[in-house]
Amino acid sequence: MKDVGHQAIKSRVEDIDDTGALQESLDALRSVITIYDANGRLTYANAHLNHLFPSFPPHHTLVGKTYQELIRLEIEGGEIAPEALAGGIKSFIAGRLSQLKPEEYSPLDVTLAGRRVVEIKARRTGDGRTILLWTDVTAARAQLTRLEEAVALSAEAFAFFDSADRLILANELYAHLCGVKKLNALIGRTFPEIAAQVAYSGRILLDETPEQWLERRLKGHRDPTGAVTIRTNSGEAYLVRDRASADGGRVMVFTDITDKFRAESALAEQQHALANANAHAEQQKSYLADLGSRLDAASASVASAKTTLLRTMGHELKTPLNAILGFSDLMMTLADTMNASQIRDYAGLIHHGGSNLLKIINQIMDLTKISAGRYDLRRSGVDAGGVLWLAREAFHARAAQRGIVIDADHCPIGLMVDADETVLTGMVHSLLDNAVAFTTGNRIKLSATLSDDGIAVSVEDNGKGVVTEDLMRIQEPFEHAGRSEAAQHSKGAGLGLTLVKAFAELHGGWLELESKPGKGFRATLMLPQAQPTASS
Repeated sequence: MKDVGHQAIKSRVEDIDDTGALQESLDALRSVITIYDANGRLTYANAHLNHLFPSFPPHHTLVGKTYQELIRLEIEGGEIAPEALAGGIKSFIAGRLSQLKPEEYSPLDVTLAGRRVVEIKARRTGDGRTILLWTDVTAARAQLTRLEEAVALSAEAFAFFDSADRLILANELYAHLCGVKKLNALIGRTFPEIAAQVAYSGRILLDETPEQWLERRLKGHRDPTGAVTIRTNSGEAYLVRDRASADGGRVMVFTDITDKFRAESALAEQQHALANANAHAEQQKSYLADLGSRLDAASASVASAKTTLLRTMGHELKTPLNAILGFSDLMMTLADTMNASQIRDYAGLIHHGGSNLLKIINQIMDLTKISAGRYDLRRSGVDAGGVLWLAREAFHARAAQRGIVIDADHCPIGLMVDADETVLTGMVHSLLDNAVAFTTGNRIKLSATLSDDGIAVSVEDNGKGVVTEDLMRIQEPFEHAGRSEAAQHSKGAGLGLTLVKAFAELHGGWLELESKPGKGFRATLMLPQAQPTASS
């Protein structure tokens, strides 16, 4: 019996020695360990707690206090950074206590005084206790902040994915390429989810079906390194370099190669044009033979056309010419006495007059080509919503100067029209230019909708409008809208709507104007919808 009792006492002593050794080991850690019972009361804390929070009493005297009481001690002792309490003390405490909830495993960063940052990780035991591990991550978070700032300032788009292929860091340019306004909408999403959204949004131009492109892109994403070129619906081109990182994640860099791509495309077009030169030469022979008869027929109307042109264009041509000649004469006469500011002002007025004159001449030349059947359209599938969004950006500053808001919220991406992109852009710009210049309202609405007749592209303002009898007249050459007292010849030659109408009809569509006095003015381009490609 004595031997049995001796063995029991010896075993108890060894257990005490082991506990003491464990206690010393835990106190030597450079991290804080705290344990709470099922009621949220502290049952253990190692010595490093007093190093992390110098204002605390000795750690062993805190046993029995609730986690909420300890948090309040942190706040009262000035241990928490003021910015961490900006949302209020109650909100701060509630966020901290949420880590004690069952199934809550997300780590929590807490900013302490002195720019320190501590990460708190929580784990629950089978008997209902909660263990919190507190680790100083100040250096790691500082490095991450510097990386985020460097990525944000980069001229290239960056994206970092973790080992689960979820986006953890990117810059705003990457969000723009994905067609997303806010970067936070992408953080946490997997690469396959983001790639699918981009493929089906119409944001990039595809030479294959979205399914085929997505399959090929995901296959390349799984390779150790890879590169692919993408083109956006706004005409940009990017080289995408996709590489695996040492931690099992992925790093992607998007380099703008738009200029290089355009140069290569232009070279290819020139080579194609040279290859077709002989075929065009044969067509020119028949055209020249027909030209004589057409000239004879046209000569009968030349006199009338000249009279109309001289009568209606006299003011528009003379005004910029008078400005150019008048101010250039002044500059020559007063050259010795003019200062730099006067020279800049006069040069600006001369440049403005020349620009107006060039615009009038270009409009006349375009109308002449269309009426002669000599204007060739370069038709392709063009995203109507994208054109309207870009037009909004182009006119935003000018509209803002007049206190006008341009609303493009009704311009969905993906409505493809069969049109010449350059011509379509010019038509939209002309309609938006009229709206900004002449509206007496404060809002312009852009929209693109699908109808049985095709795709309707509309520019609508909330100004005073136009009387019904003027709607047909203002579509004729050299006519000016009587939409307001501000409708004067100095704002154009009266060719804008005429040219838009001619281009719409050249595309197989039409221009429709709607207005009533006091009800605003709406111009709608009805254009054919682009047919799906064979691959789609």
